[in-house]
Amino acid sequence: MQKRVAGIRGTIKTRSDPFVVMQAHNLEKTRMEHEDAQLLAQYRRGDTQALERLVAKYHQPLFGFLARFARQAGEADDWFQETWVRAIRNMNRFRQKNFRGWLFRIAHNLIIDSIRRRKPELSLDATAADGAPPLRDFLPAPGLTPAAQATGRDLGQNIVAAVSQLPPEQQEVFWLRMEANLPFREIARIQRCSINTALARMQYALTQLRTQLAPIYREWQENSP
Repeated sequence: MQKRVAGIRGTIKTRSDPFVVMQAHNLEKTRMEHEDAQLLAQYRRGDTQALERLVAKYHQPLFGFLARFARQAGEADDWFQETWVRAIRNMNRFRQKNFRGWLFRIAHNLIIDSIRRRKPELSLDATAADGAPPLRDFLPAPGLTPAAQATGRDLGQNIVAAVSQLPPEQQEVFWLRMEANLPFREIARIQRCSINTALARMQYALTQLRTQLAPIYREWQENSP
């Protein structure tokens, strides 16, 4: 979770040359799209290992995103499998460049459909049930003092809890950005809104988190080496 905390901090505070950041992002996006296109072409020619590489490549960001909206044990696993079932079913008809964005749109639609089928008392505005996030999120980074480790775990738990209190659209923007590292243009497509709306949702989420987490974040910084 320390890595995620650092990522959030960078999202809020880091100021870089916009041109350099955009150029680096475009190069990385082009590389990923080229790699995905090659794997898709291989799969369409009958290479099943190409599909396995695609699944492995997107396992962590996709499953991490789905897990943030799961309410029952095994639900994220079911969603992950169903996302790929739907993707494979339509793979031969896929003609876009951005496979990652297409995959996450499938996952987004699956989550919305699943939430709507839940019992009436569970709405799109319902908060997550109590429970500790995955333990892997809270493994302490090497070199931290015991106090920093404890505070870091608390901060990680508080981040997850605070995000769960946000409106669903803001939760999704936050996790699509922080878990899946999707660009805001693609997040806007997934949510079917303008880029400005997606940016505004993220900014509101960060403002709320900054306010709620400021005290424990300061404590974590003080205990870090």
